[in-house]
Amino acid sequence: MVLMSSVKNNIGRGLNIVLVNGANGQLLKVDTFDMCSGDINKLDTFLQEIKHGTIVLTASYDDPAAKMNDKVWAHFIELGSSHVSRLGFRDSWVFLGAKGLKNKSPFEEYIKNSKTTNKYDGWPELLEMEGCAPRKMD
Repeated sequence: MVLMSSVKNNIGRGLNIVLVNGANGQLLKVDTFDMCSGDINKLDTFLQEIKHGTIVLTASYDDPAAKMNDKVWAHFIELGSSHVSRLGFRDSWVFLGAKGLKNKSPFEEYIKNSKTTNKYDGWPELLEMEGCAPRKMD
């Protein structure tokens, strides 16, 4: 099932985030956060309100980091991210974590934006990630 796409018109520059119920796989929420000109407090509130056991899928587009701050980094680290604090201008990042995760998530990919290694003019390579995420078991 495709949760976000340009065809569905539910993606934007910055961070694109999907919340899924970790027990039954039900789609809970889809949102985008403009990290250049958007309000970082909107993202902070969104991340604070995630309930225990919720799976969080995140994909960057354009700039994921311009407005990042310590509070937002801490939320993503709590969700299992190992790379969020490294994010910079036009870096590529995909991440699957969960509220209540006890360890770092194995579902995370990151490519640094670099003039010497970028695949496209001014842009790093596209990231894709696939796999099976375990269901939340009480």
